[in-house]
Amino acid sequence: MFEERRLYDGAVGRRQAPADQAAVRRSNLGLVLRHLRDAGPRSRARIAQDTGLNKATVSSLVAELADRRLITTGDVDRAGAVGRPGLIVHLDGRGVCGIGVELNVDYAAILVLDLRGEVLFEHRVALDVPELGPERTLDEVARLVNETLEAAARDVVPVGLTVAIPGLVRSVDGVAGYAPNLGWRDVPVREGLRARVGLDCPIRVENDANLSAIAEWAMGPEARTPDLVYLTGEVGVGGGVIVDGRLLRGAGGLSGEVGHTALGDPDLVCGCGRRGCWETVVGLSALLRAAADPGDPVHDHGRDLETRLAEIAARADAGDRRSLDALHRVGTGLGTGAAVLINLFNPQVVLLGGYFAVLGRFLLEPMAAELRARVFAPDLADARIVLSTLGFTAAVRGGAYVALESVFDDPTLIPVDAAMDPAPAAGS
Repeated sequence: MFEERRLYDGAVGRRQAPADQAAVRRSNLGLVLRHLRDAGPRSRARIAQDTGLNKATVSSLVAELADRRLITTGDVDRAGAVGRPGLIVHLDGRGVCGIGVELNVDYAAILVLDLRGEVLFEHRVALDVPELGPERTLDEVARLVNETLEAAARDVVPVGLTVAIPGLVRSVDGVAGYAPNLGWRDVPVREGLRARVGLDCPIRVENDANLSAIAEWAMGPEARTPDLVYLTGEVGVGGGVIVDGRLLRGAGGLSGEVGHTALGDPDLVCGCGRRGCWETVVGLSALLRAAADPGDPVHDHGRDLETRLAEIAARADAGDRRSLDALHRVGTGLGTGAAVLINLFNPQVVLLGGYFAVLGRFLLEPMAAELRARVFAPDLADARIVLSTLGFTAAVRGGAYVALESVFDDPTLIPVDAAMDPAPAAGS
């Protein structure tokens, strides 16, 4: 029997009410739509076989999804057909989009996905968030969102906006509880943006590493790996853990703050105010401090981050001893912490994102040496270390993906095309 798997559920601990007939139909519409996203195009008969729904019900559901312009039918399915061949059903939803926004210490980024997971628009701007403070930063984010809607989303309906924040986030009310590298405490991000942007759709706020892990699971190089650890390196260090295909959120949704484990230099003060956090030795600030003097251009927050990282890579390629030593030190420190995570979670894959992925070719060798010395099980417990191909877009991709989940949960949020007759209500 087909089992529907959901990686993200923003309503953790939600009590389920008894379902009426309309709710059952909404659930079945979502089941078909989600299956087309996850399994790819297929015939109605194959959908019925995969999901356990009967053929008449699937035909009715497909007709309604088509009326809502969420699916289309295409080529004839001739593979193994007995009798009259059916048409292949494809996920469509080009008129629907989800928006992801990421705030970090020195930039803001935005990305728009359609229902098929295709990027409609993306942009990143340099932004000194700690200097601007919460109110001016939210003004800039609102401007970015409104400009994006004007430029790229005229012909699509936004169904959600998700904001990624590096720190502790209360997703239930959209408050950034504590983001030390931003200098934020108890900032009402959701309500602040709701008052600033002209969006009639849900706004969510989530931890950036968790959203990045979701993006990797959904569309990264190791998509659908059931047991995965994601590590992202920026000014801070974050982690997202997926166990048996589900995001590990923790009792209060606050898991993933691996950068503040006591694996760093006890003489160094972290951005959180404590000493000895892991990010004091592997975070971006640690790399830059070791690789260059304070006045060096790689420390200039007004320059694009990838440009600064490219300069460090160029120096290392040219044999600059200071750059190579700094990268080696970070790689070793990365192995120390990753070994703890492998021993604890036994993942199939450890994915390196953020600047770890950009400079990964310099980090992997010292990291692997440290892992071999510290992972308890032989052969690294069969874990593979993989560089993300999503780069610095992982958090915004995850945010846009989560924003689209409302449509997969309830496709009736998208109105029936006025030019078409309503789909039959029978056959739930």
